[in-house]
Amino acid sequence: MNEQEFKARTKAVALRVIRLVESLPKNRTADVLGRQLLRSGTSIGANYRAACRGVSRADVISKLGDVEEEADESLYWMELLIDAGIVTERKLRNLMNEINEILAMTVASIRTMRGKNPKSKIQNPK
Repeated sequence: MNEQEFKARTKAVALRVIRLVESLPKNRTADVLGRQLLRSGTSIGANYRAACRGVSRADVISKLGDVEEEADESLYWMELLIDAGIVTERKLRNLMNEINEILAMTVASIRTMRGKNPKSKIQNPK
């Protein structure tokens, strides 16, 4: 998968998160969890775009670390939505699988970059 495809994939995740949050029930708990998910879920793609513009290998690795963190955090908020009985696991399964795949590719890219030549800038997700 190349950089442009991964950008599109993370943007699609952000749009799915937006639609999910908009569909949540209107109560305090759903609002708090939804806001957290909205922030982290839309940050995945934004941080990946920033990583693509990194000025050094260390900068790119750091920004990919932000992608990893936001993806993992998004999964956490979705787990809470499920565990609190606000959304069914079935409704979130595909989105959670997609974010897990993005997370795995990001971690693999970070590991690859840590072992690469220091002059290398970014390793595209597999």
